[in-house]
Amino acid sequence: MLSLENVWAGYGDAIILEDVSFKLAAGDSLALLGRNGMGKTTLLATLMGATRLRRGQIHFEGKDLAALPSHQRARAGLGWVPQERDIFRSLTVEENLTVVARPGEWNLAKVYAMFPRLQERRSNLGNQLSGGEQQMLAMGRALMLNPKVLLLDEPLEGLAPIIVQELLHIIDRMVRSGSMAVILVEQHARQILPITRQALVLERGRVVHAGASDALLRDDAALDAWLGAGATSESKHEATL
Repeated sequence: MLSLENVWAGYGDAIILEDVSFKLAAGDSLALLGRNGMGKTTLLATLMGATRLRRGQIHFEGKDLAALPSHQRARAGLGWVPQERDIFRSLTVEENLTVVARPGEWNLAKVYAMFPRLQERRSNLGNQLSGGEQQMLAMGRALMLNPKVLLLDEPLEGLAPIIVQELLHIIDRMVRSGSMAVILVEQHARQILPITRQALVLERGRVVHAGASDALLRDDAALDAWLGAGATSESKHEATL
């Protein structure tokens, strides 16, 4: 469904991604791994048209994605949850969800069923939510687009451990449903490898590993070499709501 072939991209004259290639089937899931600054967020931004594509091809359902502006990529079926969340802080939870709604299986009732806390806070403004609730809202808003591919950029960053576990469970449910493909960026590999099928590791903007998630999960030496011992720990760093 989604394929990148020899992609070189970056910002302005700076090239961040070099010769990146991978394929993602419908309903598949991909853990996108690497240390900070290795190009993970840039790869998601490139899929959404927010970088300068210098070389290579990006195809989505057989169409040339590189020719489409960002808003048309969203309409085509790419849903992006950026690391900054970028919710509408002056709108209520329900307004955040309904303002972007597109026809499909994901509607307000289904999002509320997936995130009961959002239904409880549906009348609250975006700036009245905790960090965990804002992340849930950002994810729910992306689902209201009814995407075919969901891009999650470090959805667990800065959250309390109890919220991390809740979101991991929700992401696992979405992945297992198989109704859409998911690309998941996260620093802590051992938290996302068990809930994804494929893994891609970036180092200095290049792919250094591509394969099955379960095989990489068992390879402690490779994980420590590419991500560092701290990044592969199962425990999340201390955070607050």
